Amino acid sequence: MSIPTMAKHAVLSAGTKAWGSLACTRSELRLDLTLGCGQTFRWRETGDGHWTGVMGGRVWTLTQTDDTLWYHVYNKQDSQKEADGRKRKACASLQGHDKSEKRFKGTLKEEDEPVVVSVEQDTKEEEMLRDYFQLNVKLGELYREWGAADPHFKQIANIFTGVRMLRQDPTECLFSFICTSNNHISRIQGMVERLCQSLGTPLCQLDQTNYYDFPSLSALAGSSVEECLRDLGFGYRARFLQQSAKQVQDSHGPQWLQGLRSVPYILARDALRTLPGVGIKVADCVCLMSLDKTDAVPVDTHVWQIAKRDYKCAAGNGQKSLTDKVHRDIGDFFRQLWGPYAGWAHSVLFCADLKKFQKLKEMPSLKVEEEQVKEEKMVANKKAKIKTDRDVSVKKAKSKSSCRRKAKTSVKDEGLV
Repeated sequence: MSIPTMAKHAVLSAGTKAWGSLACTRSELRLDLTLGCGQTFRWRETGDGHWTGVMGGRVWTLTQTDDTLWYHVYNKQDSQKEADGRKRKACASLQGHDKSEKRFKGTLKEEDEPVVVSVEQDTKEEEMLRDYFQLNVKLGELYREWGAADPHFKQIANIFTGVRMLRQDPTECLFSFICTSNNHISRIQGMVERLCQSLGTPLCQLDQTNYYDFPSLSALAGSSVEECLRDLGFGYRARFLQQSAKQVQDSHGPQWLQGLRSVPYILARDALRTLPGVGIKVADCVCLMSLDKTDAVPVDTHVWQIAKRDYKCAAGNGQKSLTDKVHRDIGDFFRQLWGPYAGWAHSVLFCADLKKFQKLKEMPSLKVEEEQVKEEKMVANKKAKIKTDRDVSVKKAKSKSSCRRKAKTSVKDEGLV
């Protein structure tokens, strides 16, 4: 019996047969900026320019060329899908990394070779992708509008193109952002990953990396969840996660979060703020990134600094802490400046302010220096050519003058004979 080969993350260079594609320029979407700017915590760069993550209960690898977005969707392990509402007692199975690995390997087959998908399935996957990245929104047009209204944005936009807001699943977005309180992106990613490992459904294994679906609302609401998550390092956030899930489940029902997409922004934000651990910033993040509220402007200390430093916004002057009033005032300032898609514009500036992307700001200056050197060489070459042409002209003039003198001398000599 042959041993199956280890399933690997897909790479476009191995051939495009197992990949789907759709037309999309980098100015409309840049994967590195959009997936790495802190609005989602489920994607990792698994190869050069290749991003792998979980979306819609499937594992995807995405990459792009100049005018095409490529996607590979891995086989779904249907035999391992648990019934809706069924919870796994994860803490018992997460007593050490080795046990976790054994549990996963014992319950899941390795990813098989890519299979040919039907046109219907391929169309459904493309629709999921278009919805997730909101590709119906013409980002280039918005950038031009924001740049016309805001010179500072125009300067930043020349470098940070293609920063697009995702349309995430509301449950995943809400409970991921409850983890963000007093936290940073890399640590949040680790917490969300542990949350999925402990309470989510296994999907597949690639290059020894296990992928899980995001936990269901009922799994998050379980009575043992708080203790489990505290053991996994969630601290006080463990209680907020469990209590918010239970409140949504018991008081509103599983479709409540999805239903907030159809109510006005302020009502949706205020409804979210009734949940434990959800302040105004987290509520605005969920509104913007999963509930279609394009004018929601999440304000944290970074955005507050941007408003003061780059826009001389006076909101909160003299205050040390970011109050709800300061949050609203800064949001109103940017909404007045950028219009109905202010939340999208804000994400471009937030992305540009992250330490991980500061090297991108150095690249234009290098290009300018290269252009200056090139221009200086061209000027020097022109000067050298002019000098050469002048020298040639002088030599020709001298040569002609010499010829004339010789001709006159010759005529005189002939007259004497």
